[in-house]
Amino acid sequence: MKRGCVSRCTPKEKEIMKASRIHVCWSVVLAVLAVRCLAAAEQGKPARDYHVTPVPFNHVQVTDGFWKPRLDTNRAVTIPYAFEQCEKTDRISNFEKAAGLKEGKHEGACFNDSDVYKIMEGAAYSLQVHPDPQLRQYLDRLIRVIGAAQWEDGYLFTFYSLPERQPDKLWTSIPWIHEQYCVGHMYEAAVAHYEVTGDDTFLKIAQKNADLICRVFHPQGRTDPPGHQEIEIGLCRLYRVTGDEKYLEQAKFFLDQRGRLGRRGPDGRGGLYGTYGQDHIPVVEQTEAVGHSVRAAYQYTGMADVAALTGNMDYIQAIDTIWNDVVNTKLYITGGIGAAGGHEGFGGPYELPNMTAYCETCASIANVLWNHRMFLMRGDAKYIDVLERTMYNAALSGISLEGDRFFYPNVLESIGQHQRSPWFGCACCPSNVARFIPSIPGFAYAAKDHDIYVNLFLGGEVTIATVENKVQLVQETRYPWEGSVKIRVQPEKAGDFAVYVRIPGWACNQPVPSDLYSFLGETPDEASLMVNGEPMPLQMDKGYARVQRHWKRGDTIQLDLPMPVRRIVSHDNIASNHGKVALQRGPLVYCLEGADNDDKVLDLVIPDHAALTTRFDSELLGGVVTIRGQAETAKRTLDGRIVPDAKRMFVAIPYYAWAHRGRSQMTVWPARLPEAARPKPADTLTYRSKTTASFVHVSLDAIKDQNVPVDSADSSNLQLDFWPHSGTTEWVQFEWEQAHALSRVNVYWFDDTGRGACGVPKSWRILCQDADGQFQPVKNRGAYGTEKDKFNSVEFDPVTTTAIKIEIDLQEGLSAGILEVVIE
Repeated sequence: MKRGCVSRCTPKEKEIMKASRIHVCWSVVLAVLAVRCLAAAEQGKPARDYHVTPVPFNHVQVTDGFWKPRLDTNRAVTIPYAFEQCEKTDRISNFEKAAGLKEGKHEGACFNDSDVYKIMEGAAYSLQVHPDPQLRQYLDRLIRVIGAAQWEDGYLFTFYSLPERQPDKLWTSIPWIHEQYCVGHMYEAAVAHYEVTGDDTFLKIAQKNADLICRVFHPQGRTDPPGHQEIEIGLCRLYRVTGDEKYLEQAKFFLDQRGRLGRRGPDGRGGLYGTYGQDHIPVVEQTEAVGHSVRAAYQYTGMADVAALTGNMDYIQAIDTIWNDVVNTKLYITGGIGAAGGHEGFGGPYELPNMTAYCETCASIANVLWNHRMFLMRGDAKYIDVLERTMYNAALSGISLEGDRFFYPNVLESIGQHQRSPWFGCACCPSNVARFIPSIPGFAYAAKDHDIYVNLFLGGEVTIATVENKVQLVQETRYPWEGSVKIRVQPEKAGDFAVYVRIPGWACNQPVPSDLYSFLGETPDEASLMVNGEPMPLQMDKGYARVQRHWKRGDTIQLDLPMPVRRIVSHDNIASNHGKVALQRGPLVYCLEGADNDDKVLDLVIPDHAALTTRFDSELLGGVVTIRGQAETAKRTLDGRIVPDAKRMFVAIPYYAWAHRGRSQMTVWPARLPEAARPKPADTLTYRSKTTASFVHVSLDAIKDQNVPVDSADSSNLQLDFWPHSGTTEWVQFEWEQAHALSRVNVYWFDDTGRGACGVPKSWRILCQDADGQFQPVKNRGAYGTEKDKFNSVEFDPVTTTAIKIEIDLQEGLSAGILEVVIE
């Protein structure tokens, strides 16, 4: 949202605007609308819903030093910046063209409408807690444009509206064009806007579209499930605010169409796109997380919503089983999900690589939403444990401290090839962050009957409505830097009820609610709790300390959570973490970054006996607690052994704060044993050479790092490849200051066919530099091999030279790459 953009109206826009003028007195309007919204919410309240009721985010006032700055940055920087990017990239002009305000064709990806809707949802949340007339005007104008872009029958999708309406193309490519995904986000934005302002203009646009969806998709009509799950969540939100049963029925219908027998192939796993879109078998028969991780987690969230609103136990059993699969075998220590970039999704059990981790920011947000629903269903703190881990680490990593730089994937290791981006062509993650950050206070508290749940530790206050009372809680804490939490309990009227205070799993010697990760050694310190200064035994109930008593104004709970630095190791089946250790303090996972460690961290080894200290640095990265200690470095010898080399002090920072100081190495899992480190390479001819290439995609240094791949598809240690070049001749050159006698070159080819665009080359050859500086072919004694999963060795008549070149002919339609080169 750029300054002044509200007033930029054409004559036609002014016509559209006549019906809706902005009221001047914002505070009066807000108060009146709040009463109207409350009445509407009560009127449309569903007969059945989650067992536990969340406390809305707008009832929570956050004042602490950790989250309040992030909420302020999201409001003041991220949301305006995201709207501005949507204008620059034609996302908003697509709506203006579809409304007849401008001329032109559709620009950008087919699903770009969804980014605008997500940012609008975040803007509505922001208005709830920080009224801003200019932002309100901007939203009102945008809603009028969206309404003008809607077709008479309710259809709303700019991709098929430009350059003119194309009714013959509607619903012709449901798996990939994402009409339903986009409007699902529109429903969520419309509900948020209505609940905040009481203005039903946007809500009516959403209902008109949802009514069309219900007319088109039903047992006697279209039965295709959505290509990208999301509309199911939006339909449930529409049902909750309107009380119209058909929206809930439509959400269930879409879920039940996935994996239908009539669309399966001969192997029984067909559907529109099989496991990638969770369309391989019916949702109630699914037992493991597969495919695209954002689609999957949105599906599980939608299943939870429909189950809560209908009581469908088959859905509940399915998502219980899938949740166990994720937490037992597919969850990163940061809380991220999605191991593979090729399909942006889940790998197999225990397949959790670090440098190639995907952990899409959108998937982390979806994981938070899913786990919050699971908590509301079960009242169990283990779901909040996963939510908190994901929120503080994998999700928060996706947005910079400044609020205008982003990560799409969130890797757990880097050799310096990663940096935050100002925007993306596919901008689902920045727009999702814009709505996610202001929603965080809504995960902190909940109520059930007379009782209250304290899930997250955020300094501030909240008013919670229970069955017969209103209770104000005031939290004072410096969490996550300190474990002391003071909660003043102030009921409107004194009474008997329970306050359930979560004792995080990490404070009970359990990093995650499974054996996927475990702490090295147990801490003698335990969580403690006092009420009015008197120690209370922890009466644990599903991960909560249950404090049942007759509460009166001024009663105080004091919770103290020990926060020593904890070492974490992985399940033996996670091959990528063998011999490695992660560091955690409180809810925060730490990483080592080159900016604090002489530019190199991957060769460090942190022995189990190394003493670790902490220090709060107010000047570093917005103020963080750092972990410090002494590590050893590892070096590879010429005979291939890995040995200690030297001692070096190290500094670790919270993972969410990395990549703010330029490109550098980073790791969440430093070695605890020398053989697990990425050692300093031995002093070989290949390593000593000055290396150049005709083109570099990914990493040139990877071909001489002396890390032998598992197979040709192994990109965990990176590779040099020439993508997107294909059918060309490329080269890699090695030079030395002095001449060397050479007679053999070994090349390990990179081939990711099936998930990428690199295959083995069509042919290759070795050339050496002569005395005149010209490159001549060597006299090879054997064939130039192009076999996968092994070194291809070529011996040649000995030459004495200062440079050799490997020339590579790429196949037509395929690129090629190299994992490792050894020159002898």
